[in-house]
Amino acid sequence: MAVGPDFVLETVFEILIVLIAAKVGGEVAERFKQSSVLGELIMGVVIGYLALVHSPGILREISGVTAGETLAWNPSLLNASVLTVLAEIGVIILLFEVGLESDIKELMKVGPSALWVGILGIAVSFASGFGGSWLLGHYGIWSHNTLFHVFIGATLTATSVGITARVFADMGKLNTDEARIILGAAVFDDIGGLLILAIVSALAVGAGLGAFDIGLIIFKAVGFLVVSVGVGIFVIPKAVDKLASNLTTRGSTLAVAFIFMLAMAYLAGVAGLAPIIGAFAGGLILAQAKTAHQIFTEIRPIAAILVPFFFVMLGVQVDISAMGGKYAAVAIVGVSLTVVGILGKIVSGWGVTMKNVSRYVVGVGMVPRGEVGLIFALTGLNAGLLESWEYTAIIIVVMLTTFVVPIWLNVLRGRMHAAGVASPRHQQAAEITNA
Repeated sequence: MAVGPDFVLETVFEILIVLIAAKVGGEVAERFKQSSVLGELIMGVVIGYLALVHSPGILREISGVTAGETLAWNPSLLNASVLTVLAEIGVIILLFEVGLESDIKELMKVGPSALWVGILGIAVSFASGFGGSWLLGHYGIWSHNTLFHVFIGATLTATSVGITARVFADMGKLNTDEARIILGAAVFDDIGGLLILAIVSALAVGAGLGAFDIGLIIFKAVGFLVVSVGVGIFVIPKAVDKLASNLTTRGSTLAVAFIFMLAMAYLAGVAGLAPIIGAFAGGLILAQAKTAHQIFTEIRPIAAILVPFFFVMLGVQVDISAMGGKYAAVAIVGVSLTVVGILGKIVSGWGVTMKNVSRYVVGVGMVPRGEVGLIFALTGLNAGLLESWEYTAIIIVVMLTTFVVPIWLNVLRGRMHAAGVASPRHQQAAEITNA
């Protein structure tokens, strides 16, 4: 793809629009005592429909469509854009910060609860998603293929670490037991869901998977986390501290931390996991470094610019024109699977084994599907499992489960249990992404 001056100018303009939209939406939401995430999502839906992704500039440049041709909506074009790359880097930074804000010892304390919540979140969501999809297929609303239903069930197993982390940070509740359990359980859910996705995707393209293949997928995913965190925590913090003390160029400590964050995100992707899980693990590791507070402070301005891109672009994904006239079917599927998806995650909260922890809050915090849900939906579209209107219906489920959580958790904030005295980094948690 040739990148000319017009492409650069159009890209700069679109970045400008996204940033303005993010800040205006976040500000309005907070004036109504809601998380800024909600405002950013809504502004994403608005600019996605009215202007940004329907403009002929950047998408024509990416796709090679000439000015005289009709440019049909195609989510893959959006995924190729600079804006989406910025959004993905933004959510990687967000999860890296959450890792920096987390105490691995505290996470281990809530480990059993997080594990059981994660297991319930996968099992109940998969079963209810499969059953809900089967009923919709039985009544002729969409496909009645068994593999299709398995895919829908797998899609509903995901939990958005980014959405929930941002909402808890906005409320200054990132140091509560509920937040820690949700973060741990969400990582378990994403690992389990992505493993299911890898298997279903292989089956969708006709690839045969034996016990060895499935075992290899699981080994790579679990092995990445065990080795990266288990070994990295003893090696990387000391190495980063030593580099920080020896390097003299401006911003060298931040640069080293940023490189490590991107490397962890990349390696997680190679291992078959979402890059955000690698970034989260990277943050957990560097939280043990003496320079952790410096890294935390220096990365905040970058996060203030890039993190909102993710939430605005999440809203941009909704496109009414992709429904192909199937408005009633999209509405039925969207509402039905949203209800099923919410109930499946609410039930997962009862996996909490600790006392003085709100199972209800944990269940609600597990509801949003967010970025991983979008990965599932796009994978299904590319694999030929989903038609365009079915893809849009799944995106609507992702959006609705994402919209409802900031409001819901804000109502329940009084039920959250603080897990002791916050560290200096925890005391600034609400400021990390709330800019």
